[in-house]
Amino acid sequence: MRPPIFFAASMATVALLIPPNVASAAVSVKARTVTYSISGKNGAALLEVMDRRGPKHGFLTHAIAQTAYTVSWTIDWRERGDSCRIADAAALLSITYTFPQVSGQMSPNLERHWARFMAGVRKHEQTHGRIARQMVNEAQRSLSGLFDANDPGCRRTQAEVKQVIATVYAKYEARQLAFDQVEHAPGGNVERLVMMLSQG
Repeated sequence: MRPPIFFAASMATVALLIPPNVASAAVSVKARTVTYSISGKNGAALLEVMDRRGPKHGFLTHAIAQTAYTVSWTIDWRERGDSCRIADAAALLSITYTFPQVSGQMSPNLERHWARFMAGVRKHEQTHGRIARQMVNEAQRSLSGLFDANDPGCRRTQAEVKQVIATVYAKYEARQLAFDQVEHAPGGNVERLVMMLSQG
């Protein structure tokens, strides 16, 4: 059995550039979990409902679970004469995990299979969250202390900030995709989890 794309990660970014006198540089993380309700008498029935009701993945497919995240930046620009320096670059990473939740009674056998299945699902999604944290930490370190001695108005520095962020994001989005490719490969972790649940 070859499963479709059951787990997914997605990202949207917001860059917020504001004047000086902000808090010291840091990466803050806010994580929350939302669930959608499913029911079924066996594992195959639960998989069928998840395939219909799970979070959207593209236009035509649904994922069983999803990690979505946004990043907001607060930049402290310091101008002195014609020079421009970033004194602080603070980021807020907001992560939303979406998981299925079974409503109603399950047989002891299905409950055991479901617990094992969800442990694997959570581990997968938490890996996406960990990669997102690594991404924002590296971007924050790369931005801190950027300096241009001849940049009145900080225009070149602002452009460099966008380029640094875009470069780091691309690097880690590639890691997210590579992780999913391994997980979703034939015989990989996702297929094993789905096959295990289908036997419940």
